[in-house]
Amino acid sequence: MIAKALLFIAVGIILFELVEHLVFPLAWLILRRKKPSVSGPEGMIGQVAEVKEWHRQEGRVFLQGELWQAGGSVSFAEGEKAVVESVAGLQLRVKPLESGKEAKK
Repeated sequence: MIAKALLFIAVGIILFELVEHLVFPLAWLILRRKKPSVSGPEGMIGQVAEVKEWHRQEGRVFLQGELWQAGGSVSFAEGEKAVVESVAGLQLRVKPLESGKEAKK
């Protein structure tokens, strides 16, 4: 009788540990795999940056606590907001922020 109870408890503990350390992490990874990246260059696209200095079609913008080299097809004034279109190396490509549209922050 005691042997059956101990066997039942041991099987229960093994199953619990299996679910906790194998099934839940695998399910979490599968669900997270489908979400878009929120870090790195992919995560910067669509974010709003503040123009710090601009000359002709290039300058510097402030985004995520850093100053970034940026380029664009239009001219910006200091303090204007711009939306990141793409990232190439350490340079951002920006466009003007349209007042009617919300960009991700």
